[in-house]
Amino acid sequence: MRKHLYLSGVAMALGLGACADSLNVVNKNNPDVARAYSTPAGIESVISGLGVQVNNVQRATESVNTQAKILAGEGYASVANFGMAARAAIPRSAINNELGNDQQIGNLANFNSFSRFSRTAANALIALDALVKGGGTLGSPAQNTRARAFGFLMLGQSLGNLALAYDSAAVVTPAVPSSEVPALSSYRDVSRAALAMLDTAIAVANSADATTGANGFPLPNTWINGVALTQANFVRLARSYKARIRAGVARTTAERAAVDWAAVIADATNGVTADHFVSLSPSSGWTAVYDANQSYVPGGWHAMPMFYYGMADISGQYDAWLATPIGSRRAFLVTTPDRRWPQGNNRAVQQAEAPSSVLLPAGRYVRNRPTGEDVPLLGPGDSFYDHRRWGSIFVNSQVGNYVDLSKTEIDMLAAEGYIRTGNLAAAAALIDISRIRNGLPSIGVPASATAPIGNIADCVPRVPQGPSFTTTACGNILEAMKYEKRMETSFTGYMIWFADNRGWGDLVEGTPTEWPVPYQEMQARQRPYYNGPSRAGKGTYGF
Repeated sequence: MRKHLYLSGVAMALGLGACADSLNVVNKNNPDVARAYSTPAGIESVISGLGVQVNNVQRATESVNTQAKILAGEGYASVANFGMAARAAIPRSAINNELGNDQQIGNLANFNSFSRFSRTAANALIALDALVKGGGTLGSPAQNTRARAFGFLMLGQSLGNLALAYDSAAVVTPAVPSSEVPALSSYRDVSRAALAMLDTAIAVANSADATTGANGFPLPNTWINGVALTQANFVRLARSYKARIRAGVARTTAERAAVDWAAVIADATNGVTADHFVSLSPSSGWTAVYDANQSYVPGGWHAMPMFYYGMADISGQYDAWLATPIGSRRAFLVTTPDRRWPQGNNRAVQQAEAPSSVLLPAGRYVRNRPTGEDVPLLGPGDSFYDHRRWGSIFVNSQVGNYVDLSKTEIDMLAAEGYIRTGNLAAAAALIDISRIRNGLPSIGVPASATAPIGNIADCVPRVPQGPSFTTTACGNILEAMKYEKRMETSFTGYMIWFADNRGWGDLVEGTPTEWPVPYQEMQARQRPYYNGPSRAGKGTYGF
């Protein structure tokens, strides 16, 4: 957003230059939108380059996404880097947005980046439209159209990511001139704008021009690395992002319930038909620095806390953990039929599954780490387990396919919609796809939305029960859906666990539910900054 103010300053400087020859000097260090987007090749290069920028920022270490993984119980760390230790602390603390606060870099990073990308996309789309209106072309109507569609896709995703994390942001679209500094809008308005941009991407991709001439769809496989999206798959991906954003921006259980679930179902059931991967490769610039690299470093950088993951356990150890005062909780062995977890009834057997400590058997996402790598962690963070789904990427110098958006994520959004609208059979069919693939039994069609799933002796998930929340019982169909979504979206995408746990009312009590506009932006706007006021109450599981 500070870039927007800077562009306004450039406009003022150009105006002054007209009044005096001594000031009429071109400064090539200043941004010049007209020069940057003055050629067809330049415009297409700017648009095609948005893919890697949006991807890398989502996976960066210094980001609210990293902090959100800790706040949501997706991961745990004892090191102070990236705000992780601060966010892991219980009782939770508010988001400190004072000048020079310890998390200022991470708090600002995603706000600045996604705001900048939305401006870049809007400027490029403005330039492309002007080029075509003036009789120019990138090469053909189809080539123009694929660029426009991709620009709107990246614009919608950038605005959507701002809405998922921050309480407000600026809405930038091609209707906003590059010299204008938009006012801050609420996350609801930002999310509506994001959905509108994604709708435009879909409309453009489906237009007649998309198939007129050469160099249209599929997209070049460098725009989303390793993926040459066909016209149909481009539309499916855009609709999947719509479903994620529409459900994910809810801040409370009431807002989540009020989501337009019919629209979510419509988008999700017409969304991706397979996992959407991006091909990571440092040589091509595509990275997942936190999810597939930094979190793999031993020594307190990562563990799987047992608040939510512990629901996989059928041995009674999770119940005993819940019954222990929070500061005294210690790591325990998870025994589960879920094949994403190591199998065996003692730690040595589970460790033996992955003697390399990183590469896991096919279908495994979780390792029981080598004992020598254990780092004693505080209470709820103490765990034997690490997420290692991307071990092959880690050992292959950060080269490999990483899931940005899984089919199961989108299936579970449709399933949640079906549960909320009373179609339990349709929801169960989608949930079973993931459960059965991973060694869990079918849930059948439950008699009601509140009926427990499975036998108490071996059901997964086992859910904490009120009022004391020190014992568990078999979860219902909603809890079965949550469990599958958590397991399949762990260390993928952008703020998925955090957005879901927030909307489901499952966060640890006192957890911040959104970030304030960073103080640097508020200062640039000459407005008072503020700390994050919104906190979660005691939720579903009594955490």
